[in-house]
Amino acid sequence: MKTLKTGFLLVSLILGLFPSVMAQTAKPYPSAATPKAVDLGALKVQSGTTPISVTVALGLNSPNEAEDLLKSINTPGDPQYHQFLTADQFVARFAPSDANVARVVAALAKHGLLAERATATTLKVTGPPGAMESAFSVSLHSYEVPARASISGYTYHAPLSAPTIPDEISTLVAGVAGLDSRPSFRPLHDRAPQAQAIPQSTVPATTGNQPGFLTVTDFARHYDVDPLYRRGLSGRGRTIGIMTFAALTPSDPFAYWSALGLHTDPNRLTIVNVDGGPGAPSDASGSDETTLDVEQSGGIAPGAKIIVYQAPNTNQGFADLLAAVVEANKAETVSISWGSWEWFNNLENCPVSNPVNGQPASCLRAFHELLVRAAIQGQTVFASAGDGGAYDVNGDFNCFVYSPAVPGSCSLTLSVDYPGSDTAITAAGGTTLPGLQEYCLNAACTPPFYDINIRHERVWGWDYLIGLCAALGYDPISCGIFPGGGGGGVSVLFKRPWYQDDLRGVQRSQAGQVFEGADFDILYGVGDYFALPAHYRGRNVPDVSFNADPETGYVIYYTSEPSGTFIILTFIGGTSFVAPQLNGVSALLGEDLHSRLGLLNFSLYDLAHDGHAYGGPEAPLHAIKHGDNWFYHGSDGYNPAAGLGTLDVANFARVLRHRY
Repeated sequence: MKTLKTGFLLVSLILGLFPSVMAQTAKPYPSAATPKAVDLGALKVQSGTTPISVTVALGLNSPNEAEDLLKSINTPGDPQYHQFLTADQFVARFAPSDANVARVVAALAKHGLLAERATATTLKVTGPPGAMESAFSVSLHSYEVPARASISGYTYHAPLSAPTIPDEISTLVAGVAGLDSRPSFRPLHDRAPQAQAIPQSTVPATTGNQPGFLTVTDFARHYDVDPLYRRGLSGRGRTIGIMTFAALTPSDPFAYWSALGLHTDPNRLTIVNVDGGPGAPSDASGSDETTLDVEQSGGIAPGAKIIVYQAPNTNQGFADLLAAVVEANKAETVSISWGSWEWFNNLENCPVSNPVNGQPASCLRAFHELLVRAAIQGQTVFASAGDGGAYDVNGDFNCFVYSPAVPGSCSLTLSVDYPGSDTAITAAGGTTLPGLQEYCLNAACTPPFYDINIRHERVWGWDYLIGLCAALGYDPISCGIFPGGGGGGVSVLFKRPWYQDDLRGVQRSQAGQVFEGADFDILYGVGDYFALPAHYRGRNVPDVSFNADPETGYVIYYTSEPSGTFIILTFIGGTSFVAPQLNGVSALLGEDLHSRLGLLNFSLYDLAHDGHAYGGPEAPLHAIKHGDNWFYHGSDGYNPAAGLGTLDVANFARVLRHRY
């Protein structure tokens, strides 16, 4: 593999054509800058009898048995260890019966709705707004988000209150997604907030690229992937799945791989549009996210095929996206680098149950059961843990100090990102690489510079930039560094999984966590005050980490819209990089073992429990002992800031070979 030199800022492109019909219009993802939506009134008045659709997720037959099987499949010595089910075997054993499906179809038909089976566990339900209101006991309104600057406005519909499943089928339905059609998820990548002084000379190929210009080649060198390449592994025979809510320009990843000297199959990339797809590539919808996902995963495993599953950015889009991935069962390893504060899933279009009793909101139940199915089928799924440090919701929406007189303000709240908080997924956290960082103190970026020497790989948290910000005359918020960092903390919706039991460093949720917002429209109009459960014995995230700090970050090859200009973005980071990196690494591991891996958490935490994770030249994990994500600190072993630490990929591969 070649090294991409820092002086390499131009590339010749051969534009490939990927025919794809996209029925949807790309919509911007939610952010602090999203204008307040205008209520246009009742949807049935606005659109009359124009049909809308929702996805009704049906509960698994014997969900507890499925959870037990998941544990057995991942327990060495168990007779069912790594006896993954095929998709047909899973459906035969756990999918709802035809009789129960018919009951749901008939119950919805009474309200004038047409229900058709989309996958083994989901129904596409279509009908006029009035029929939807009747079936789910809601009032649907239409809303308009105004355009801002160059970003288009859009309309959506949403219920005024939480829906209710008809009593006669309430025990059969896991969740309903689609009554709220607004954009739901944010891409979890970030840019460096402060400019570093970049030497003009080209970095010698033997030393790799400098931080801010890193590629998959540098990743492979730092995290010991190179021994796998020397053994001839490339991900050949494996299929990588990318789940996303924005389209990409397919020529971009091929240009990236070509610049690195990677020889890839020109037909390796397949695009699958779910629910019509997310629309054409656009900056506002997050196309750079999809681009980096494909570049990173496909660059680490250059011999693997890649399927990009892309859907509209809605809760329904996520339900149908995940169902499509597990139903097809083609991708052995899958990642998603989009997310939102887990509590938002308590607020949107799904019936809600009390998280204190251990039962997540029913849409989360539906998503969780799909992830359990993926793991039982041997599919390995990764999700980014977020880029808002320990304060996911504040980082997402750029609100930090609550004042009832200031619209859009909110209180600081320890919070974690979904879907990374699900127990049936591997959550990808972030670190900062060691080394000297030199920052500009003037617009011309001339000496003297502000030097920061990071002595050890540490938890990514930008509090190490506080002194620089002070020198520039800023506090952490105005400087743009708070709460930037690797997402981590304790879920208050998902119980602690057994693989985290009795593990030093695992924590309970903190007391006194109250989210209070002033006219906070992003909370979907259902309130602005939430007291989160204290001392909840919840799932800790992340599980494992790699470098994610934009200040020690990466390049993206990207065609920007609307100009169509090809650019090379530098100093980009976020846990969005870590999820696809783990995705690519897992493709290599799967090729090495000639097997699927299933939920990787079991193997990772087994190492921590049996004392073989750390120490010595062949340690598969390196503890991240330094730094913090603004609340949780690095330590020996596990911590809710960097998880179990970082992988030594070659050593981890050796461990897996011995265990399989």
